[in-house]
Amino acid sequence: MRLIVGLSGASGIMYGIRMLEVLHDLDIETDLVMTSMATKMVEIETNRSCEQVKGLATRCHNNNDFTSVLASGGYRSMGMVVLPCSMKTLAGIACGFADNLLLRAADCTLKERRTLVLVPRETPLNVIQLKNMLTLAESGVTILPAAPGFYHRPKNLDDLVDHIVGKTLDIFGLDHHLYRRWRQDF
Repeated sequence: MRLIVGLSGASGIMYGIRMLEVLHDLDIETDLVMTSMATKMVEIETNRSCEQVKGLATRCHNNNDFTSVLASGGYRSMGMVVLPCSMKTLAGIACGFADNLLLRAADCTLKERRTLVLVPRETPLNVIQLKNMLTLAESGVTILPAAPGFYHRPKNLDDLVDHIVGKTLDIFGLDHHLYRRWRQDF
């Protein structure tokens, strides 16, 4: 089992890092592609280095390398997740503007009709952003905003992050125990 993980330059890079940790623990192969702004967000929002983050992935791909296997729809995967997903990345995917590897990999995921999950982390949303999300949703993309629930009674920030990562894993049908489900064990 293989999943493509894209990290873009929105705030909330911890979601992507945690996703890589969990997929590693679940023995799911990961192909990581990061935008240049995502690498900045690692520096700004965490105490980790980009090399540490890349070390969580099975394979890393340069975002400018269109010779990467991720640039081909023939590269088999269970799909792709972009988290966090910046509004720039979301707009690029919605418009088919694949000028970097992350966008091209998302484009290939769409054209091959594989599961694509985008986890935008922005608030408030303007009409253009909402229209881009609608365009993507109508194309079969799952839009999973980084808006954690509280029914699982989170005790800390990690619990909130795990809720969003768990909801994302659910889309791919991957079993996990990152949070208590609704009305479970109350």
